Amino acid sequence: MPPGKNNKVSEEGARGKTPSKLYTMVVHLMGGPMCDEFEGLIISRTIQIRGEQTLEDLHEAIFRAFDRFDEYLYEFLLGVGPDDRSAVYSLPADVEFPGLEEEMAGDVRTTTIDSLGLEVGRAFGYRFDFGDDWLHQIDVTAIEDYSGKGKYPKITKKVRKSPPQYPDGDDE
Repeated sequence: MPPGKNNKVSEEGARGKTPSKLYTMVVHLMGGPMCDEFEGLIISRTIQIRGEQTLEDLHEAIFRAFDRFDEYLYEFLLGVGPDDRSAVYSLPADVEFPGLEEEMAGDVRTTTIDSLGLEVGRAFGYRFDFGDDWLHQIDVTAIEDYSGKGKYPKITKKVRKSPPQYPDGDDE
C-alpha cells in the first residue's frame, strides 16, 4: 500500500484486529464420471476467497465454477495430501455409515479459510457427490492482504469447459 493511503485493512490493523487475507486457489478436476470428450484434459478453475469465509463458501464457489446444478454431500480433505483422510471437514452427519469410523476434523459451515493455516504451495482435496465421486485437488497459489473491496468468493479463471454433472445426459 502506498504511504499516506488509508484503507479499512490498515485501520483494522491499527486497532489490533488482524487484517483479513485473500487466498487464490486453483481447483483441478482430478476424477469423476467424465465422458470421453473430457478424459485426459486439464480442467481447472481459479477462485479467490477471503480468509474469514468458510469452507462452505468455497464449496459453493466450486459448485458454481464447474456448472453443477444438483446438490450432493461433499467434503474437504486437509490431511498431508489431497487424498489423505486424516483431517476431513464436512457437514455433520445425522446417520452413521457402517465401516466409517473416522472423526470429522471440522464443520464446513463454521471452519474459516484462515483457521486452516494454509500456506502457498499447499494442496488439499475436495470430494463432491459420494456416489459419482467427483475428485478435485485444490492448490493454494497466493495469499495476500485483503483490500476490503470486491465480492468474494470470485471465480477469476476457467480452463476448459466443465464436463456435464451427469455424463450420460440424465439430469437426475
